[in-house]
Amino acid sequence: MSLVFARAGLSGADLQALLDVDLAAEALRDVFPGQTLRFTTDEAHRLVELRFAKSPVETTLFRKEGADFRMLSELKEPEVREAFRHAVVQSSLFEAGIDSGVSHATILELANVFGGVIDFALDPRKGDVFSVLYEERYVDGEKIGEGDIIAAEYINDGRRYSAYRFVDSSGRAGYFSTDGVSMRKAFLRAPLDFTRVTSNFNMRRMHPIARVVRPHRGVDYGAPTGTPVYSSGDGRVLESGFSRSNGNFVFVKHDGNIVTRYLHLHKRLVKKGQRVDQGQTIGTVGATGLATGPHLHYEFLVDGTHRNPRSILDRLPRARSLNGNELASFKARISGIDNQLAQFTKAWELAIASNDDR
Repeated sequence: MSLVFARAGLSGADLQALLDVDLAAEALRDVFPGQTLRFTTDEAHRLVELRFAKSPVETTLFRKEGADFRMLSELKEPEVREAFRHAVVQSSLFEAGIDSGVSHATILELANVFGGVIDFALDPRKGDVFSVLYEERYVDGEKIGEGDIIAAEYINDGRRYSAYRFVDSSGRAGYFSTDGVSMRKAFLRAPLDFTRVTSNFNMRRMHPIARVVRPHRGVDYGAPTGTPVYSSGDGRVLESGFSRSNGNFVFVKHDGNIVTRYLHLHKRLVKKGQRVDQGQTIGTVGATGLATGPHLHYEFLVDGTHRNPRSILDRLPRARSLNGNELASFKARISGIDNQLAQFTKAWELAIASNDDR
C-alpha cells in the first residue's frame, strides 16, 4: 500500500492515518491486480477519501470525518437475469459450451450436475445436444458473473437426461431428475475434469512398459500433469503412499465395502485416515511409477474384487428421492421450467434454420 500511495502522490502520514482506523489494516491487506482504488484529496493534496472496490458488488470506503477516518462498507445487490444456451457437441462438451457462449465455470458446473449419470470423458458423442437455463448477475447494467444453473438437459447418444435445481424444506439445494431422483449419486462417473481417455477396463491388456499381458483393472484418463483428481465418493483414506509400480497413490474406503484407487499421481493431497467428500481434490495427475505419460489410473473394487467402474455404478442402490409434499412442490416448480426450456429450444432451432436458409 505504501507503493500505491506513493504513486498517487500521497504521503506515508496519509497511509498511517488510515491504518489507525480499527480493522483498516486487515481490509487493505489483500489487494490484488484488477481491483480499483480511488483517492479524493483536498486543495492541499491531503487524503480525504479512499474507495477500495474489492469486487463489483463490495466497496470499502474510508472517509475523513474531523481529524480521523471512518471505515464504511457498501454492498450492491446484483440484478439476476435468466440466460439460456443450447449447443450441439461436435468434439467435446467444453468446446461446444464455449462456442455457445457459456463460461468455463458454468460448463464445469454443468458437468458436475450430470456427473453421477454421465462420464464426460468417455460418454459424449458427436451430435449430442445440451440445453442450460442459468442465472447471470449484473451490476449497473454490466455483467459481473454467472450464478446457479436453474435447469439443464443433456441428450447423450439418444438418451435424454434432465436436471432441475430445487431447495428442499430444510434449505438444502440440489439437482433432481424429472421424477424427483437426486442427480447426486453415491459415486461420480469420472474422478477428474472431463478430458481424453487413453484406455478402458481390459483384463487382457498388454502392459506398455513391462511388455507382458497384465489385466488392466480400471480406467486410464489421460490428462496434463497437475490436473485435479477428485474422490469419486464420500469415504475415508485407506492408504496414501508410493510404490514402484503405482507411483504416488491414494486408496479410499467407502460404505458398502467399496474401495476406489487412484494411481500414478503427481502429488498426494490427503493422508491415511482422513475423511474425504465426493468431489474433494485428493491429488493431481502425474506419471509416477510405471507410467508412460501423465494420466490417472482409476480402479473400483467391491468386496475386494475389481469391477468395471463403467458398468458397476448402474447396479448400485439408487440415490435419494423426493416424496410426499416435497415431490409435489418439486413437480409444480419444474412444470413452468419445462415450458421455458421447450420455448427457448424451439426459438434456437428456428434461428438456426433461418440462418441456414440464408
